[in-house]
Amino acid sequence: MKVAKDRIIALEYRLHLGDGQVIDQSEPGSPLSYMHGRGQIVPGLEGALEGMGVGDAKKVVVAPAQGYGEHDSRGLQEVPRTMFPANAELTPGMRLAAQTDGGEVIPIGIHEVKGDTVVVDLNHPLAGKTLHFDVTVRDIRDATAEEITHGHAHGPDGHGHDHD
Repeated sequence: MKVAKDRIIALEYRLHLGDGQVIDQSEPGSPLSYMHGRGQIVPGLEGALEGMGVGDAKKVVVAPAQGYGEHDSRGLQEVPRTMFPANAELTPGMRLAAQTDGGEVIPIGIHEVKGDTVVVDLNHPLAGKTLHFDVTVRDIRDATAEEITHGHAHGPDGHGHDHD
């Protein structure tokens, strides 16, 4: 069986930015499971996995446009310091989560602290970066009808969550 749309793929991976220093990886013995062809991993990696079989391994280099996108200067926004807790020590490079008025949680980065204002970065932390993956396909199976309906992989004991 080969990697193809609507198949559940178990993938061991290591990610670095070209310097060999691993910044993310699957846990040993616990590969990442995802439904192929549904945009659940970055497009450049998903495309490179197409047609691979169980046990196949490769190195994949993903340009920013096929990863987390280019860094967009419109994602830098200046906000009042009062939007953060008064005792929070804000430093450039720090990552936080903010909640919108609608209750949506969005990740932000602190770009610069300028007295009464803070420049936040709404870009993904890997935007503008070339991604280097070392991957091994550990398992491939057809998605169940329920998984296809829900649009994602479920664990061996069912999906473990509600769909409201």
